[in-house]
Amino acid sequence: MRTLSLLFLLFSVTAVAQPQKVWLDADTGNETDDVYAIIRLLAEPAVTVVGLSSAHFNNADLVAFDKWNQYPTKAISTVAISQQLNEDILRVMDKTVISHPLGADRQIGRAWGGAAPRPSAATERLIQTVKQLAPGEKLDVLCLGALTNIASAILIDTTILSRIRLFALGARYDSQQKVWNKNEFNIRNDLNAFDYLLNNRSVDVTLMPINTAAPYRFARDTIYRKVDESVAIQRMLKERWEETNPQDNVRTLWDLALVEAYLLPEKAIVQDVLTPPENTQRLMKVYSKVDEKALTDDFWRVIRQLKN
Repeated sequence: MRTLSLLFLLFSVTAVAQPQKVWLDADTGNETDDVYAIIRLLAEPAVTVVGLSSAHFNNADLVAFDKWNQYPTKAISTVAISQQLNEDILRVMDKTVISHPLGADRQIGRAWGGAAPRPSAATERLIQTVKQLAPGEKLDVLCLGALTNIASAILIDTTILSRIRLFALGARYDSQQKVWNKNEFNIRNDLNAFDYLLNNRSVDVTLMPINTAAPYRFARDTIYRKVDESVAIQRMLKERWEETNPQDNVRTLWDLALVEAYLLPEKAIVQDVLTPPENTQRLMKVYSKVDEKALTDDFWRVIRQLKN
């Protein structure tokens, strides 16, 4: 009996010590910061990234202008651009074994609202991944763009809800006035998904408003100076800035702020706040402040160790 007890204790300790499983959903093709966030998360030994799905970044400018950043808008497939970049990163980091399914090509519902899911390879694989979790285990899902894929997965199979913790970037929140503003790029790209997730009391969501991430700024010249261009994955950081925002001396790396705050929770403040008044009234978690210096130092500490 004593032997069985010791074996049970050893199994319990081992189970607790397992790295947290993480799924990352990214509109990688949208701008510079997704690439930085993905590389940082993939390089983290304290978590196990089990999935990297692509998200669309459909927006009204695609039908009004000839280009979105460096991409011609004629016949554009934004999710395909994100997918290609995801595959490029995984290949350079020798991590193509990680599941990397294609996400939805448009929002859930329709332009006037609704919550009809948008099935995709990403929703199918995400549901499978949750169902394969060990008893008591949860999957942390980090969403860097529109929330289409995670909302669709939950709409298709609500049984996965209790096994997911959602971390997302989007909207604005004024903690002094306690006022929300949904007029923000990620949310505008699928407001239906955001509203559905907020209205569902069972969704465990931690949101980083963009006003919290805004001070997390990187200088172009610092990046160009610090990356080792002989290392392919470091070189990709410089190339992405050159491709997408070469004219910007400084940029906020919004998505990287969320990933770093997730990985270093002691360097961020999270508050419980009420959802917007038009949504189901419940408490949700919101990042209200991050330690920009600590998160930046951590990023460079990890990135400069990458040698592939």
